[in-house]
Amino acid sequence: MLIRDVRPWGGERSDVQLDGARIAAIRPHDPQAEPAGDVVEGRGRLLFPSFSDVHVHLDSTRIGLPFRPHTGGPGVWTMTMNDRENWRDAEVPLNERVAGTLERMIARGTTRVRSYAQVDVDCKLEKFEAVVAAKEKFGHLADVQIMTFPQAGILREPGTADYLEASLKAGADVMGGIDPCTLDRDPKGHLDVVFGLAEKYGVEVDIHLHEPGDLGVFSTDLILERVRALGMQGKVTMSHAYELGSVNESTSRRLIEEFAELDIAMATVAPAKGNQLSLVQLTEAGVRVGLGEDGQRDYWSPYGNCDLLDRTWQLAFTNNFRRDDHIEMSLAVATMGGASIMSHEVPRLTGVTDRPGLAVGDRADLVLVDGETPSSAVMDRGRDRTVLHDGRVVAEGLELVAGV
Repeated sequence: MLIRDVRPWGGERSDVQLDGARIAAIRPHDPQAEPAGDVVEGRGRLLFPSFSDVHVHLDSTRIGLPFRPHTGGPGVWTMTMNDRENWRDAEVPLNERVAGTLERMIARGTTRVRSYAQVDVDCKLEKFEAVVAAKEKFGHLADVQIMTFPQAGILREPGTADYLEASLKAGADVMGGIDPCTLDRDPKGHLDVVFGLAEKYGVEVDIHLHEPGDLGVFSTDLILERVRALGMQGKVTMSHAYELGSVNESTSRRLIEEFAELDIAMATVAPAKGNQLSLVQLTEAGVRVGLGEDGQRDYWSPYGNCDLLDRTWQLAFTNNFRRDDHIEMSLAVATMGGASIMSHEVPRLTGVTDRPGLAVGDRADLVLVDGETPSSAVMDRGRDRTVLHDGRVVAEGLELVAGV
């Protein structure tokens, strides 16, 4: 296949030759050439690696359903109970709305997805199985990892750990944890279960951390201790971690250095909070950082629309980025930054100016977007998109291609 007349990362007009699922050659665009074989007409559009959503809750989605007033209250437990009261009563069956959300994400350019799947004594494995079904339906169009996730904690409801283990036996890819101090109020006990099950089933760990200030740093230090003791370097992601930059500069610097040393990744959802670790400093240090949409217009939040380019705009906006290199870095985080979390065969970003994913030999998971420059693409979020997964076109104009 030839992708004709595109601008990789906003550079010169080029023709990109694919060989199966890989980029085989990149040449200056020749308008006089008569290409043979399958051709994707770029029409001068921008070419980026496709998006990687590494923090999404497919299991709680209300995408495509009627808009409803937000009824959640403050705090993780209160929001969890609100979800419990409502998720079974949605207008469309769970499997249908989960699959429909994944379909929309792929159509908008996301071909790598790490989804949470809530497991607890209320839903048991029902939400997990709905995410598995969506993966089975669309797994040929995107790479999908499933994280078994104790949204309601592990210890406060007896039996939760048994359901988590059952999901790991059923093939969950990642073991989740959440707020070891504020939710379960037993950080040692919580992390014993999380890391114990991860070791037993040979999976990675992803910790959802909302805890404030010094308490969040305390929980993080306990996680760092376990990574060292268990030799789990490169197998742990910290998600959210809103407050890790709020204590003092030396603590922030220490955490960034330790994350880089232990290859601990970070997943952000671009929150409107000012106490996070610096995205620029994390990237410059070589920490793997990815982006996600979190909930998708669900019982937790009315935000989310399946478009990670929209969330890339939010990442740049909430970080107060104005310089082109910083806005482009946001795109790099949203594409190959997340890819490096899902697969360690993908290297970490090496700094603010690193623009990976479009070299000869790279995997042909790509998205073409209309726009003048990469920064303008983030600002305008155009709809003239073509999405490729493993070297074949899977979506055009925000719709899946018929028959894929």
